[in-house]
Amino acid sequence: MSAPNFVRHALSRQRALSLAANLALSLLMSACALPQQAHVEPAQVPARFKELASDAAQAQVPNAWWQLFDDPTLNDLQAQLLIGNENLKAALAQVSAARAALGQLQAAQQPQLSLGLASSRGDATGVSAAQTSTRADLSASWELDLWGRLQQASLGGQARLQASEQDLEALRLSAQATLTQSYFNLRLAEAQQAVIERSVIAFQRSLDLTQASYQAGIAAATDVLQAQTQLQNAQVQGLDAANQRALAEHAIAVLLGKAPAELRLSSQALLPGAPQAPALLPSTLLQRRPDIRAAERRVAAAQAQVGEAAAAFYPTMNLGATAGRRGAGLADLLKGPGLLWSLGPTLAQSILDGGSRTAAHAQAIALAEQAGAQYRQTVLQAFQEVEDNLFLARQLQEQTHLQAQALKAAMGNLAITEEQYRVGTVSFLNVVVAQAAALNTERSYLDLQGRQLSASNLLLKNLAGSW
Repeated sequence: MSAPNFVRHALSRQRALSLAANLALSLLMSACALPQQAHVEPAQVPARFKELASDAAQAQVPNAWWQLFDDPTLNDLQAQLLIGNENLKAALAQVSAARAALGQLQAAQQPQLSLGLASSRGDATGVSAAQTSTRADLSASWELDLWGRLQQASLGGQARLQASEQDLEALRLSAQATLTQSYFNLRLAEAQQAVIERSVIAFQRSLDLTQASYQAGIAAATDVLQAQTQLQNAQVQGLDAANQRALAEHAIAVLLGKAPAELRLSSQALLPGAPQAPALLPSTLLQRRPDIRAAERRVAAAQAQVGEAAAAFYPTMNLGATAGRRGAGLADLLKGPGLLWSLGPTLAQSILDGGSRTAAHAQAIALAEQAGAQYRQTVLQAFQEVEDNLFLARQLQEQTHLQAQALKAAMGNLAITEEQYRVGTVSFLNVVVAQAAALNTERSYLDLQGRQLSASNLLLKNLAGSW
């Protein structure tokens, strides 16, 4: 090649390279102008809870918060829950699936190596005899993550894994709270049964006395009918309490991953006491609640997806290498000059896509904003749950105290009325009214105790979690 031709060839090559460089630079500059993340507003956190008593002592809620009720049977059931609950097993499998998905995303950042072996027989020219060709190839490829697309995908997968782990934690808390509430329902039904059985014995005794008085000509037939009505109504209430206990025991069995026939809980007819509500700062709630942490991790995953969609506007670069041998048969692959190889980078950039990447980027931004709104709503819902149960726990404690005084008055009135009936100063109707009032007052007292336990259970569950 002559000198002028060589110069012209070099200048032509330089202009081509300059044109390609300018085109790549313009593409990169246009990609850099794209927003990398969506704007997600943070959640608003109050300085303190509205319904928290001003004199409440600061305390930490233990992870095993149900132990504050000091019930050994409940503690044993909670231990069985973690082993047998089928919903927890399903959530654990979901976490494993998210971990495997993260492994796939992380593997995409590593070099890939593949081995191939092919054999074929044919005639490419149509005039010669058929020939056999065998080829073995070893290929390696590695995408250089220049713009962070693979890294953003990996970060998104990691955030989704963390969200799944927090979902598992939230489901565990929910199952533990449901088990605790079912256990309280069972004990409340037993306590109601004990009260009704005691009333049935008293009503039976009143019926016997009334029948004796009627046979002696002292009492009227209406007194006997009233006593029978009172007794049978109490017996019906006792059957209803037995039904409630059976259903609660069945629910507990299913929570433990057992058939209802496999669980038998002995009756104790005692309700545990409600612990004092602990005082926590709202900012602490954000650290402990797994549902809040799961929502926050989903925001992080959505933000990573925005970055991944933005990186799609950049060109991709791959390093590839191939080495292989070709021969007429398997034996020829190991001898002869049949070595084939190639090595080099590949740069690819989409020029026209009909707006597909722009739409995907806009969709990712919208999904990130949606995740942010859902996160803020989860925080608000958490604050509402705590405020509701702080209020209920305080109000129900006062109601229970007043109901205890009402029960004391009702029992005193019943004792006086029964004595007055024995000496003949009042009719049996007065006794029936006093007995019904005493029974209803005591059952209302038990119901308030059960509601107080329920509020304490939900409050502790809403404040519980791990640090």
